[in-house]
Amino acid sequence: MPYPPPPRTPSGPRRRTLLASAAGVALLSGCSAGPEDSGGGRGGSPAAADRARARAARDSARLAERYDAVLAAHPALTERLAPLRAEVVRHRKAFEEGTAPSSSPSPSLSPSASASTPPVPADEKTALAELAAAERTLADRRAKALMDVPGELARLLASVAAAGAAHAYLLTEAGK
Repeated sequence: MPYPPPPRTPSGPRRRTLLASAAGVALLSGCSAGPEDSGGGRGGSPAAADRARARAARDSARLAERYDAVLAAHPALTERLAPLRAEVVRHRKAFEEGTAPSSSPSPSLSPSASASTPPVPADEKTALAELAAAERTLADRRAKALMDVPGELARLLASVAAAGAAHAYLLTEAGK
């Protein structure tokens, strides 16, 4: 037996339409680049974003020093590692672009390893595995930091974290 039609047809938009529209507006407003995206959005104060940016630049500088140490110990890996190291240096520069100039010079990225750089294993495969682990660890740390920084810096961290994960994969494949 069919159901009888409703006594009257409601005029205007239905409740589902209104809810879907409200959800769409909320999503779109959350994705827009407004004044909150420029510095003080969800990441707190601009000073916190500056500290996060400076920390990311230091991390990239240390990673470049690790590449330098591996290259110094294993010159045969230069062809494989030079492009990855160059990317790490570009990442450092990208993070430094947004920071205020400091009185201390940026870390040197010379082939000499600093005291904080761990010793390089004599075996090439082990050296590549440790370099891959360093890339992976840094990529994971950057991915976790995304929620604590404002828009543009979060996008940069996400991009560099993805590049670090790709570097870790390439280093792992190179070691096979």
